[in-house]
Amino acid sequence: MIADFKGKTAVLTGAGSGFGLECARIGASLGMNLVLVDVQQDALDRAEAEMKAAGAAVLARRVDVAKAGEMEQLAQAVAQRFGAPHFVFNNAGVGAGGLLWENTIADWEWVLGVNLWGVIHGVRLFTPMMLDAARKDPTWKGHIVNTASMAGLLTPPNMGIYNVSKHAVVSLTETLYQDLRLVTDQISASVLCPYFVPTGITQSERNRPGGSATAVTRSQMIGQAMSQKAVSSGKVTAAQVAQKVFDAVTADQFYVFSHPKALGNVQSRMEAIVDIRNPPDPFLERPDIGAQLKTALRAA
Repeated sequence: MIADFKGKTAVLTGAGSGFGLECARIGASLGMNLVLVDVQQDALDRAEAEMKAAGAAVLARRVDVAKAGEMEQLAQAVAQRFGAPHFVFNNAGVGAGGLLWENTIADWEWVLGVNLWGVIHGVRLFTPMMLDAARKDPTWKGHIVNTASMAGLLTPPNMGIYNVSKHAVVSLTETLYQDLRLVTDQISASVLCPYFVPTGITQSERNRPGGSATAVTRSQMIGQAMSQKAVSSGKVTAAQVAQKVFDAVTADQFYVFSHPKALGNVQSRMEAIVDIRNPPDPFLERPDIGAQLKTALRAA
């Protein structure tokens, strides 16, 4: 368990908005050193100014988390400024939908690059630094939080690339948790699986390489519209989810959910696997969503 955050260092990717920004705000209020990472410069600049005004020691870097070289330079900068980080929030993420066979290579590379490779780079670069710090100081404690999604535990249609990326993050983080348990009692891990929370992820295209020049299919437009409606109507805020994350880190709780009631859909999926039945409706508790999607996609 971790009780004291004051003076500790946290690396936060996707720190310019959503969960990353809200976690940074909590970190600043707790007296933490903050490494703010985002690919959108103006959002990063605003976050940096806000955290410095709150009294936090800040290192801000514009980084594309999908790029190994940029992440390696980030890790070096963190080591030079603050040493090994106590907390790493691999939070940067983008959203994309559409029918699987309509997605382009560029679609796959973009989403997997940010959502999966960003997490991979964060884990492979910062975990060794944290383990080294733990070996040198038996009182040193650390924690890694990877942001997945409820889409990492479900398989909703018309958002296959996103599902694949987030399932991979869940698997990666579960394995990370087990691997850490083998070698240390001083560092742990959690996976955040939010559902529909207003964070800005539905406007991910603003930071996509090529941006508006990228062709959009009809199924992607339908998926975008439905996701935007669902997320914008979400009642749970990013700030509330960020507090859940810090509570989980404090208690060494692995799974972090924004909407625990949505676990009924996860349970039905798991039961189907164990019973060797075909996959159930992923919208079992909200069948109207699946019906609307089917109607929209089958319309002439």
